[in-house]
Amino acid sequence: MDKPKLLDRMALVLRARHYSSRTVEAYVWWAKRYILFHKKRHPSSMGAEEANAFLSHLAVDEHVSPATQNQAMSALLFLYRHVLNEPLPWLKDLIKAKRTMRLPVILSPDQVRAVIAASDGVYSLIFRILYGSGLRLLECLSLRVKDVDFKRGHILVRDPKGNRDRLTMLPNAVESDLKAHLDAVRIVHMADLADGHGEVWLPHRYAVRSPSAATEWLWQWIFPASSRYYDKTAQTERRHHLHESAVQREIKLAAQRAGMTQRVTCHTFRHSFATHLLERGHDIRTVQELLGHRDVATTMIYTHVLRQGPKGVRSPLDPQ
Repeated sequence: MDKPKLLDRMALVLRARHYSSRTVEAYVWWAKRYILFHKKRHPSSMGAEEANAFLSHLAVDEHVSPATQNQAMSALLFLYRHVLNEPLPWLKDLIKAKRTMRLPVILSPDQVRAVIAASDGVYSLIFRILYGSGLRLLECLSLRVKDVDFKRGHILVRDPKGNRDRLTMLPNAVESDLKAHLDAVRIVHMADLADGHGEVWLPHRYAVRSPSAATEWLWQWIFPASSRYYDKTAQTERRHHLHESAVQREIKLAAQRAGMTQRVTCHTFRHSFATHLLERGHDIRTVQELLGHRDVATTMIYTHVLRQGPKGVRSPLDPQ
């Protein structure tokens, strides 16, 4: 049996270490870029000089952000450490970009309501959950029926960024609309089953341990796509969840219809969720847990955008 090619090996090692599919795709892509940049030289024949040349090219010639440059560096380090199994005596010589702390765009509660009112259908429901629960876009779109507990009023976020499951609240204001939406989704699922389909992608090896789970209602996406796709690996038709690009297009249009002058994205709802909770007097540790931040320092950025500043200071121009 032939030995897998370098990039295929890298993907296998990443998956074996339970990296997300997006990280696998990104790291392999950066490794490929690195090899092509140096005219297809094998990475084992290169070191700090070549790595820094590539990273400098990204910053100087392609003007990528510090976060993007550091992701490329992380991909190269993974390649050398875990795929080529080479010692890295030159690790300290790598140039690491300094990240700039940028304050997030925050909408007022009235502005949030205006954007939501400028949307309709499933997109309005998604926007309300993003703002009301503080979810990232992919966390929301990848929710399954079993992840929402109406009785306890919470949402279980599985395999989020950082791979640390968490609970967040299910807003009372969306319960009735979400139940109605699930009734409609169930009708679509039953129609798929009648057509001999109705399977959904299952995580890890769960499909092997429980083959029938793929068609069970509790495993279905809450926000399924409007059409099925053909999974070449499983050789079957499946229905995936809504694609992020569709929701991102809608938020842009909704913000324009609402007359927003700020740049509004789906993540703006998450930023606004955290800031508005702090403005209501909720403890920052609680907000940290709801957002799933590993370090409270990450959550502290929202104290810089509170309407009265991090310490409740008023401008001397404003009345006491």
